[in-house]
Amino acid sequence: MKRIIHFSRGFFPTAIISTVLIIAGIAGYVMLDGFNLGVDFQAGLIQEVQFAPTAFSLTYTGLGNASVSMDRSALYIVISGSGVEGITHSFPYADYRTIGSLLGGIRGKNVEGLAVSGESSLGSVPSQSLIQSAQGNPQLSSVPYGIHYLPPNAPPIGIEEVRMALLPLGTVSVQVLGTRDERRFMIRMEDSEVDGKQGVPAEKIISTLEANFGAGEVAVTRSDYVGSRFSKQLTDQAGLLLGLTLLLILIYSSIRFKPQFAIGAVLAIAHDALIMVAFVTWTRMEFNTTTIAAILTILGYSINDTIVIFDRIREIQRIYPEDSFVNILDRSLSETLGRTVITTATTMLAVLSLYLFTTGSMRDFALTLLVGMVSGVYSTIFIASGFTNFWENAVLKRRAKKLNAGTLPVPSKA
Repeated sequence: MKRIIHFSRGFFPTAIISTVLIIAGIAGYVMLDGFNLGVDFQAGLIQEVQFAPTAFSLTYTGLGNASVSMDRSALYIVISGSGVEGITHSFPYADYRTIGSLLGGIRGKNVEGLAVSGESSLGSVPSQSLIQSAQGNPQLSSVPYGIHYLPPNAPPIGIEEVRMALLPLGTVSVQVLGTRDERRFMIRMEDSEVDGKQGVPAEKIISTLEANFGAGEVAVTRSDYVGSRFSKQLTDQAGLLLGLTLLLILIYSSIRFKPQFAIGAVLAIAHDALIMVAFVTWTRMEFNTTTIAAILTILGYSINDTIVIFDRIREIQRIYPEDSFVNILDRSLSETLGRTVITTATTMLAVLSLYLFTTGSMRDFALTLLVGMVSGVYSTIFIASGFTNFWENAVLKRRAKKLNAGTLPVPSKA
């Protein structure tokens, strides 16, 4: 016979612990002035930059239009427009392994009106180190368009150096992306700093960085602007989505189980959401759409675990109809404990790999999932089951009170 663990003894203490944690989360939200909102929920500008000098520049003064694009395997120059036969010049890195050979290949095409200028000292630098800036128009003109590269063994740049350089611009948030050797950063300016002009802040950021680190040394790999209307709409939709999720789970649980089980399930996943929110608030982790995805993932994970245990409780009630409800709870939780531990542990191994081997928002996503999984198991065992036990005890007390008062008929013996 499997050993029965008396989880019911922890229902009251864990309820106190959960209450304290949730109150601490609310207090942190108030004291720390809300979440550390990402650009998704806060109007403003977000840029990802990489400190990479200019490898070479392209200009075009010929007929039609010329554009340049890049991917991980090749560089492309497309000539098109009226009066010009459309043609794409492809330069695979497998054929042009160094920047020097790539420059020679571009010049060797003898495209009328296309000029390329670059450093001869880059002849041995691999072509795959090239980085195309997202700033500006990739449409070539008489104004030189720079293609950047990441020098081998380039000295890392610290985040404090970037913050000090951007200090004159006001409130600017800086975050490291990737490894230190990649020299990549995410820079965010709030809408109040943007002055209502999308293009100006980007130019200010780049010119300020170049004034400190050198002209042509900064490549913008991503540039996004979120307006105040869109950010408010996204915030409202996130709240609606969470509320709708709780409502649908309540309806589903009410149809499948008794009302007390349904309410217990909703309380458990609401508990998980609040614990994760408290964690995000106190750690000052950026609250963005990835955080919402993590919370919704944990809600689904937690309700699945809760439904499995509730099914087991219902089965045990049929097998031991004369046993007390608290004993049924302890037996059900003990019998499903192995399944809960194995499922959670194997899932956490995959999430732990994400946390250890990724960076940026994906690393935050994995860390939030790890916290949510622990909270999900905890809430299923102690919050959902504890509430159903509280409900059943309340029902028994009311029946006993009515029976003592003579308002409830005593069942006759057959």
